[in-house]
Amino acid sequence: MTELYRAHIIDVPADPPGSGAGLRSLEDGAIAVEDGVIRACDDYAALMQRYPQAQLHDWHGSILLPGLIDIHVHFPQLPIIGSMGMPLLTWLSERTLPAEAALNSEQNARPAARRFLRSLAANGTTTALVFGSHIAAAQRTFFEEAAASGLRICSGLSLGDRELPPPLLHNADQCYRSSRALIDRWHHFNGMRYAVTPRFSVSCSEAILEVCGSLMRETEGVLFQTHINENHDEVALVKRQFPWAEDYFATYERYGLTGPGCVYAHNLHPTESECRRMAAAAVSIAHCPSSNAFLGSGSFAMQRHLDYQIPFAVASDVGGGTGFSLFKEGLAAYEMQRQRDDGVALDPAALLHLITGAAAAILGIDDQVGSLDPGKQADFVIVNPPADGTLAAVIEAASTPAQKLGALFTLAREECTALTCVGGREVYRRAT
Repeated sequence: MTELYRAHIIDVPADPPGSGAGLRSLEDGAIAVEDGVIRACDDYAALMQRYPQAQLHDWHGSILLPGLIDIHVHFPQLPIIGSMGMPLLTWLSERTLPAEAALNSEQNARPAARRFLRSLAANGTTTALVFGSHIAAAQRTFFEEAAASGLRICSGLSLGDRELPPPLLHNADQCYRSSRALIDRWHHFNGMRYAVTPRFSVSCSEAILEVCGSLMRETEGVLFQTHINENHDEVALVKRQFPWAEDYFATYERYGLTGPGCVYAHNLHPTESECRRMAAAAVSIAHCPSSNAFLGSGSFAMQRHLDYQIPFAVASDVGGGTGFSLFKEGLAAYEMQRQRDDGVALDPAALLHLITGAAAAILGIDDQVGSLDPGKQADFVIVNPPADGTLAAVIEAASTPAQKLGALFTLAREECTALTCVGGREVYRRAT
């Protein structure tokens, strides 16, 4: 059966930020969905004529966007959002790692996974690259809940054998065996993908990084995720731990942890040499603006990444980040670039690209998601703000699609998400 979703359609071409790419807008538009795939995107009247027998979902007056894609978010960290007043390494030791160690039973892990996945969907996120738990049983539980959620999830067991509390420490053999078992069970199951996930070089001996390289070589299509160059103290600690390494990136290069499908979070303090080598290796960066500001880590040199042609997309980084809303992260990215002497002028089209098409390309799935083009999966979010709220008033006064989209980035949060669909299947609907 064909289904029509009527709304104000807003989309953006897959062009990089700063390119001047314009929005694609259909004020009274619709998408036609069959078997979970977008068959057409056009004016509502034209599609009604083309599909007269279609089931109509009339969201006229609401805004329909491609499903949002978060390329860096931590499953165990939802409870610590808003832990103020600490730099990265202190925040990790005093807040983050104790919270992660609490997922040591199914009684704790299962409701945590359900809350986390619901929070993604409630914020319009349809695809996420998720940093998993260090505890294999908790990560297995997360995969079980992710499979049931309908979301497009890429995730993996976090790995580390030092600088972690005992419940999270596992030696190289344990890390390999646990990761291998999870890969064999969950990689490509129900649309999910596995991501090899060393926490960061600080918590990983060379033996753990060797394990990561082995896992990457053994399994086709796995992703890789970690952190890099987030905080000056972190960078200095990596230098002490790996005295042979030219820089932070070299600790990953040696073990083959580079290439397409490798996503490094932050990269606030790279050297010029690192930028050159990152570009040559075709790795990507998850830009986490609210986390960078909240932890006082620094600001993202976006123009430098554009100059070196290092791909990046905007991500939430919950729980260093201040919530699951990628609209909020887009606003934070916009504001931070406004403060830099070399800041990139980000318009609403560029911001939307950074949480849809750019992220899809980094994950290697831009042929499937990231826009509303016919032939792609019907992943979308419908934004319908409360009628008596500020956002509704601003949208009503807006005269252009860009102004409406700018208002979404500035004001839309979880309470404005009306419907989230993945492959044409409803995964979240706001209670009325």
